[in-house]
Amino acid sequence: MYFILNIKFKRTIIFFLLCCAAISVLPALPVNGDDLEIKIAIAGPDTPLYFWWGHLALVISNTRTNENSFYDYGVFSFDKDDFYFDFALGRLNYTSMKTSMEYNIATYTERNRDVTLYTLDIPPEKKWEIFLEAEVSIGDEYLYHHFYNNCVTRVLDLIDNATEGQFKQHFNNIQGRYTLRQHVRRFTWFSPFIDWILNFWMGQRIDGSISVWDEMYLPSEVGRNIVDFEYIDTDGNNRKLVSNVEILNTAHGRPGILEAPLPQWAIELAFSLVLSVVLGFLFFMQTKFPAAGQVILGLAHSTLGLLFGFAGTVLMFMVLFTSHDYTFDNINLFFCNPLLLAAFPLGIKYAFSKNYYKRVKTEFKLRLLWLVVSLGIIVSMLIKFSSNYWQDNLTDQMLILPVALVLSLEPFGLERLIRRIFWRWF
Repeated sequence: MYFILNIKFKRTIIFFLLCCAAISVLPALPVNGDDLEIKIAIAGPDTPLYFWWGHLALVISNTRTNENSFYDYGVFSFDKDDFYFDFALGRLNYTSMKTSMEYNIATYTERNRDVTLYTLDIPPEKKWEIFLEAEVSIGDEYLYHHFYNNCVTRVLDLIDNATEGQFKQHFNNIQGRYTLRQHVRRFTWFSPFIDWILNFWMGQRIDGSISVWDEMYLPSEVGRNIVDFEYIDTDGNNRKLVSNVEILNTAHGRPGILEAPLPQWAIELAFSLVLSVVLGFLFFMQTKFPAAGQVILGLAHSTLGLLFGFAGTVLMFMVLFTSHDYTFDNINLFFCNPLLLAAFPLGIKYAFSKNYYKRVKTEFKLRLLWLVVSLGIIVSMLIKFSSNYWQDNLTDQMLILPVALVLSLEPFGLERLIRRIFWRWF
């Protein structure tokens, strides 16, 4: 309660000081909304991963002074104390900053990013309210969430207030085109590994039906939807929210944003089948060249176990110990979890074991491990027949299932292994 009262007190004091400054101290400041222009700046993707989904900021121009202020609600610093610890735990605080619009536009242009300005047609008194809110918010911190509390959503709330709630009400009642996951993949399609690992870590919470309002966590979706939006102002007149669109820069040579997500599961399945054929060939070659085949296959077990086991370990950590709620309820843990890390030492042991019987036991353990993985994938598929659960993880299943089946049930060595085990034990 003290915190809430403190925030309200802060806003009251800043409002009072701004009014006093506007009246008597700083005549260059806007006295009311008639001196203001409100715009939204939308920038396209950039090279660093955290900019792949673009950026959005609020621009407020003072027509009396020709000052163009850029209010950025997506500011963070790698140099901040405990940044990486907070990021890993999903407790990263973002803040807001006011800088020059010209500087930011020049930077985006130099970085070869799409840049578009949308001028908003809202009444002067609402412009003034947005200005005060933007000024008050400078330096405020908020707990970042990729989908529900980011640089875009903070600005959308200001627009919604300026339209007396009509903005959110309108788009909240329209069915979205895709799920949150599908929107993510429209931006990650060109990088197969990043696309796979990000979506592997995200659970069923981003696979449900959403509204257009939810889709507008993405800057590009805001630009797509606000141009044709109309609302009723305080005088009862219909107004288009956007009065002008300025394309300031067009990026060249960057991967495009897909209009619709690709069926990535087919790509992952094709890759997995090719890898499975290679592994099957290695098993066959082991029958011809036992020593070399033993080393190569053992290292293959170790590498795949390390890769998938590490991914599963990170996922389990995020589910159990972090605030990354979009990783929760993730059935990928049925088949990709820390248990797979056991394949790393077992594979090394198999590759370089000199003792015949120890090598047979190790091979049996490895095959059993990958068989458990295969059964886990089948269980995760059956779960989705339930009406209470759905996770769009076919990509993950198709990537791992063929490989796990080959490593557990490959016929060239399976029969030999069974004969040796029964001969040894019976």
